[in-house]
This record gives sequence, C-alpha cells and structure tokens, in this order.
Amino acid sequence: MASTVILGMQWGDEGKGKIIDVLAEKADVVVRFQGGNNAGHTVEIGENKFVLHLIPSGILREDSKCIIGNGVVIDPIGLVNEIEELEDKNIKILDRLQISNRAHLVFKFHKLMDGLKENKLGGKMIGTTLRGIGPAYADKINRVGIRADELKDKVEFKEKFIFALDHYNSIFEANGTEKLDIDCEWKTIELAIDYIAPLVSDTVVSLNEAIEDDKTVLFEGAQGVWLDVDHGTYPFVTSSNTTIGGVCTGSGVAPKHISKVIGVVKAYTTRVGSGPFPTELSAEAGNSLREAGNEYGATTGRPRRCGWFDAVATKYACIVNGVDSLAITKLDVLDHLDVIKVCTGYKSKGNVSYSVPASIDQFEHIEPVFEDHLGWKSDTSTAQNWNDLPQNAQKYLSRLSELTNVKIDIVSVGPRRKQILFI
Repeated sequence: MASTVILGMQWGDEGKGKIIDVLAEKADVVVRFQGGNNAGHTVEIGENKFVLHLIPSGILREDSKCIIGNGVVIDPIGLVNEIEELEDKNIKILDRLQISNRAHLVFKFHKLMDGLKENKLGGKMIGTTLRGIGPAYADKINRVGIRADELKDKVEFKEKFIFALDHYNSIFEANGTEKLDIDCEWKTIELAIDYIAPLVSDTVVSLNEAIEDDKTVLFEGAQGVWLDVDHGTYPFVTSSNTTIGGVCTGSGVAPKHISKVIGVVKAYTTRVGSGPFPTELSAEAGNSLREAGNEYGATTGRPRRCGWFDAVATKYACIVNGVDSLAITKLDVLDHLDVIKVCTGYKSKGNVSYSVPASIDQFEHIEPVFEDHLGWKSDTSTAQNWNDLPQNAQKYLSRLSELTNVKIDIVSVGPRRKQILFI
C-alpha cells in the first residue's frame, strides 16, 4: 500500500472513515492533513460507534500511529474531549498520537466570529458548522494565527492569546455582540494546553522518517472535493484544500512519495449546507433516501440533502486528484429502489455539457441529464464478493466506473468492517 491517499469525491460524508479504518489494518501511520473538527468520520465496530473529528480514523487500529498534520486547524478543547471520549472506550491515544508543531489553533472567539459572519450573510449563508474553522484559517493567511508550537511556552502563549482575544472582543463590541471574559477563557484553555502540549512535535520529520523506513502510510482527507476552497462550488466551500495538493502542503510530504489515490463516493450523492446540488431529489424522495441511509451529519446532526449519483462532477473530481481507483460506499441503501438514476450531463440554455462550470450562478441553474437503471430489489448487505451482488447492481457499478473512467476496487455494503468487498 506504501503511501496511499483517501479523498472524498463529492461534498463530503462519503464514508471515508470506514474505508480508512479498514485499510488502516495494514497501515503503520495514518495522517490527517487539512480541515478541523467541522468534519466527522463515523466508524462502527461491533456494537460500538465511534465519531472522530480531529483524530485520524486509524486510531481505532491499535498498531497504527496517528498524525494531525500542519494543515489542520485544531480546537484544543475539542481535541481533549475527543481524546477522553476514546479513552473511556479503552482506545489508547497518548502514546500513538502526534500533533504538528506548525498546526494552527481554533479558539472560542473564532467560533463566535464564524456565527457573526454567517448572520450578516442572511439569506446567502454558506452553511458552516460554526466551529470557527474559516476565521482560524483567515488568521493563518493574515499571519496572525497561533500555532501549536507555542503551546510549549505558556507565558508567551498567554500573551498572544490575550492579544488575539482583545482584537476579537473589539469586533464583537462594535457589532453589538457580547464580549468574552479574558480570565474565564484563559482558565478554560490553560487546562487543554497542559493536556496536549506533550503531543506536539515536528511531524514533518517523523512522517518522512517513516516513509524512508518503508512504513505504510495512509493520508486521510476530510470533507470532499466539491468543498475545496479552490476547486469546489465556491463560495459554498470549506476553508482548506480538500484535494490532492492539500496532502503535500498539509503534511510536509513530497508528491513523489504518494503512490496511490483512492477516491471515495457514495452510490448516490449527498450534501450538507447551502450551495448548488444539481441532482438533488424532491423532498419526499430525498427524505426516503435520507432515512434509508441515515443521512445526518456526524458533526452537527443536520439532515443531509440527498440526490442521485452525479457522474459529471465525480469524473471532474477524479481528474483533479489523479484518482487511481474508486471506493463505492452505501450501495445497500439503494436496495429498495425500483429505478436508480445517474446524471450523465448538464443541460444549460439548450446545450449539454460534460464539465462543471466555475460560475456558481451557472451551476445553480443547470438541468441534469439522467439515465435510468433498473434496481435490484434484493439485499446486498451480506455480499462478500462481486459474484454475490445482484446482476443489476453489477451493471450499475460497472456503469459508474465507465462514466468516471476510473476502476472500482472497493464496494461497501453496510457500516460494519466486514461489510466490504475488494474487487
């Protein structure tokens, strides 16, 4: 497996957590390289369900080391809570987790700023999770952010923290928002500092040493391609690069070390938050698919918008990321359907296109061109290999591979570890 990257090819929530968990059985190191605790990966092991936000999914494999890379923005309090929740379930963390000393930190004032910005947008809200991710990345780009390395000098860290809090309090006051109490905020954050500071190190060194020692490395993406700040449906995107380039900038590993890229997609499509969604189903049909697939956000619990598989967007995403193979998840959710549709083109002003427009206005008004596929109307959740799948399910998957021009290596037919087929 060498160095393999796992990326979402849709709008996130594709089921990457399960795929990473399964592949991590043979991985020495699992690396998270972007995003923050606005993402959530859900993994079911037996009767236990684990929802991870900052810690890589490889933590559930006891022999895997995990790295939170420099491209991640870390909520110290959220991270401590996540560690404690996992340790309560007998998952050992502290000797297996490293935090990049170059990763930026998220604080309560970032979250309040997130809400303030969303409220000002009114009907044009982005639909963020209000976890402070955008403002934290903005501070990073504006060169005023606070990095994890500064946790090791509490005196200097406190000075920078108070300076930043004062700055945000002036914004809150000017906008009629209640200011934060400095002493109260410091007492809260100080406890988290003491807890996670020992985990901070130069992960660029440890990661590249692992690669030089021929260790097997998995890079874990959060969100999906269409939430990428450059290539996604801007401005309805996240604040980081969820695409392949984010792996290198967010972890400190050179492109030459990446040997395989696996794109993860659902057998249909979902989206959380605002923004265009060409294949979105009507309320009744969307609700039916949502309930069948339990489509509610792992981080916020928000209901996901549901729609048919978009082969145009997926093919474009695969091109951007140089995807070698696809992992199809939640095939079993379609078991009950008589007819399954796939979007094969975009119609606009009488013309059919096979690429994704950069203009958000144009994207919002395109009409999807669908082709119909007969459903298989039988249970796929117990399938163990390709031949166990109904013929119509095989035809459907083969058509997705043909339309995206990428082979399918993995098919997931349920949330549990064993409900997976390697093609």
